[in-house]
Amino acid sequence: MAKDEENILEVSISPHIHAGVDTGTIMRDVLLALAVPGCASIYFFGLSAFWLILVSSLTALVTEWVFQKLTRRKIRIQDLSCLVTGVLLAFCVPPGLPLWTMAVGSMFSILVGKELFGGIGYNVFNPALVGRAILLASWPVGMTSWRQPLRMITGPVDAISSATPLSNAKLSGIFTPFKDLLLGQVSGSLGETSALSLLIGAVYLFYRRVIDWRIPVSYLAAVSALAWLLRQDPVFHLLSGGLFLGAFFMATDYTTSPITPRGKLIFGAGCGLITVLIRLYGGFPEGVCYAILFMNSLTPLIEQFTEPRPYGKV
Repeated sequence: MAKDEENILEVSISPHIHAGVDTGTIMRDVLLALAVPGCASIYFFGLSAFWLILVSSLTALVTEWVFQKLTRRKIRIQDLSCLVTGVLLAFCVPPGLPLWTMAVGSMFSILVGKELFGGIGYNVFNPALVGRAILLASWPVGMTSWRQPLRMITGPVDAISSATPLSNAKLSGIFTPFKDLLLGQVSGSLGETSALSLLIGAVYLFYRRVIDWRIPVSYLAAVSALAWLLRQDPVFHLLSGGLFLGAFFMATDYTTSPITPRGKLIFGAGCGLITVLIRLYGGFPEGVCYAILFMNSLTPLIEQFTEPRPYGKV
């Protein structure tokens, strides 16, 4: 090599140091973390849970591929983000939802919640929660028809229906024991019955450094604090509903949440406060979905006001 070539200075755009982690690696870790509550849902609700997760995932995969093909965009299904959206959406529906309804919801999650904004990295709202909101508005009966876990059923399966712990607490003042909430012996959506399985998945995400502690911790702390101030049981509100699913797997979405440290804390706290207010005073017993979607819309504003000052600037 010539002496002049040895002294060449190569200048490139940032980042100059790469961590060696890409989108596909992150999404694989998320899918592995979701496998724990996914297996728990199949254990509690049987093959209906398996088919819902499968249909939602495949529909999301095919929808993204077809849309990118038709619009002549780069095919990006290999980053697995569409599969994460499909699995998360399936976790937000009851076990008795018809498969065709699941497919429609998954398709709209990808189209309306993701691709119409420009694809991964450009969407404003969490795609899975967009799909859930559409399903709840379009098929409210199917989205609120709950069923007890098969492990609790002693009679004919078709004759068994039950309200969720949050519905029982809000309408009847009946509070489910903490042990049942932790293990999953309750009615609810596929991914929100067993708090323990979600915590195991969350621990894996922290271990792999996929998610930052600020959003889930501030989310759960705000729920606990407001519930206590309103003379509610904080532990019940932490363990019931889709709080763990939302706090660890949805609110922490890179694209739709702030990137600044202070912004993450504000975002998580806002999600927690709105969640409790909807649970106690809103028309729905659960408020995780709409709380996160509302805070998603405030993410640009939060980042603007929490942007760190450049070093040396007066």
